[in-house]
Amino acid sequence: MFNPLDYPLLILVVSLSAFWISSSIGAWLRKRTRNLEEGDRDDFKFVLGGTLTLLGLIIGFTFSMAVSRYDQRKNLEQQEANAIGTEYDRADLLPPTDALKVHALLKNYLDQRISDYTSRNEQMHRQAVAQTTRLQTDMWSAVSTSAAARPSPLTALAVAGMNEVLDRQGDAQAARSNRIPISAWILVIMMSIFCNLLMSYGALKRRSFLALVLPISLSISLFLIADIDSPGSGVIRVHAQNLDSLAESLHSR
Repeated sequence: MFNPLDYPLLILVVSLSAFWISSSIGAWLRKRTRNLEEGDRDDFKFVLGGTLTLLGLIIGFTFSMAVSRYDQRKNLEQQEANAIGTEYDRADLLPPTDALKVHALLKNYLDQRISDYTSRNEQMHRQAVAQTTRLQTDMWSAVSTSAAARPSPLTALAVAGMNEVLDRQGDAQAARSNRIPISAWILVIMMSIFCNLLMSYGALKRRSFLALVLPISLSISLFLIADIDSPGSGVIRVHAQNLDSLAESLHSR
């Protein structure tokens, strides 16, 4: 399903166009209505200042939401790398044959998790998730079957470690789907359009450069928010640096 919020550059172009149009509408309304008197202009400045302040608070709040979700995804990537590395060591508690099998599965699983973080579109993400799910079934089957055949506190540690690996992937997947609500996007876009219209309507003279300052500033702000909030595209992304370091360590053994 196409989601425009997954394309920050599209957000930049569309928002800049919408804000410039709203600014032009404000200038058009100013030309076709009487000029504001001194008392009315003071009231207008008060309303405009309050509206811009509210817009700044909404944008700041939305940016904070995006950053908190980015930090969450980053922390979960580190936790997932720790869980996989711990389980790789705990697999040595299993019988040698089962340990080798679990080690091989964990290495393949680690490669799939890295490919999921580097996927650039939804199709690649779905393929990585499908492969991850298959490997999770194989890993759990290998560990649980071995532990059931030789139950002991040591094999129980291996089972608990594998459970931690599966849980961390579920948490990372949930964090990837935890995006800024659509209602928040609608609110910030509508407020931005309204502020651009008010700014142009209250301007004494129309200067093309000054008329573009607010639309450009707001569209860049929305682009940055969308870029941070989009886990699978954009410039600012969570890089699987901990998983990459773990993969280099495990594949060298």
